[in-house]
Amino acid sequence: MTYIAVDIGATNIRVATGDSDGLHVKSIEQTDTRNGAGGVSKQIIRLIEDLTDEKPESIGIGSIGPIDLETGEITNTPNYPFNYIPISQPLEEYFGIKTRLVNDCAAAVLGEQRFGAGKGYSSIVYVTISTGLGGGAIVDNHLLMGKDGNAPEIGHITINSDSDIKCGCGSYGHWEAYASGKNIPRYAMKLIKSSWRKSLIADLIGGDLELLTSKTIYDAAKQGDEVALGVVAEIGRINAVGFANITNVFDPELITVGGSITLNNPRLVLDPIRDNIDKHLINRKPEIMVTPLGEDAVLIGALALAMKA
Repeated sequence: MTYIAVDIGATNIRVATGDSDGLHVKSIEQTDTRNGAGGVSKQIIRLIEDLTDEKPESIGIGSIGPIDLETGEITNTPNYPFNYIPISQPLEEYFGIKTRLVNDCAAAVLGEQRFGAGKGYSSIVYVTISTGLGGGAIVDNHLLMGKDGNAPEIGHITINSDSDIKCGCGSYGHWEAYASGKNIPRYAMKLIKSSWRKSLIADLIGGDLELLTSKTIYDAAKQGDEVALGVVAEIGRINAVGFANITNVFDPELITVGGSITLNNPRLVLDPIRDNIDKHLINRKPEIMVTPLGEDAVLIGALALAMKA
């Protein structure tokens, strides 16, 4: 039996065929928003038809949010210029098969349990540290969804209620405002002030602080730059608070971590978390590791979701 997996990201749509052995053929394409909200589902349909001539058993979709489980729509996402993007219904009507839509990290944690490091575990959390910061949780073999399908939104845990660091959502002091790929440079500027001029960072950005990126900071840290290492250590301290909050709330056996920031800098991300998490814990510390599913975590999770449809 063939299943279809779809990963709807902020920039790209990824589609794959797969079965109980895992993914087979994959395709990736930049999301086309020129044809209105309905154009997204039409693009997915075309990508599926380009991959296979067979009628699939079902379709699983892991998507950026927020989503509405009841309607199968993406709602009010800051990533696309539409308030409501129908996904599940157009695909179900076109292919005549069951289609399930969940938050991307909810999909990823399903994939971790079915195909990844979470095999045999009943309580797992998946965390992505990428452009944004998000998570998915399985507790006692139950995938946590919430009333609309957007639980657990861990990136918007408040780390510091008195913070002047503004999150992309408009609130202050959220974890994502400090530690996501999009926001790390802005936080780093507050930390390094004038010291960056005497560091490798200045060389990597040609002396123009407007060109500072997360990659710049981690690249400099890998080369032993003290200023960059200080930024990485501070971000790691904040991440440790976030991971401790996850542990205290969900009591997982395992936390796996993905996303581009993590996958490209595994030790610089995980070592500070492991070094600092104990001081914030009440529950027993879980195993914390990089996901073995790599950049396919959401896509593999969508496959696991399709297999459960």
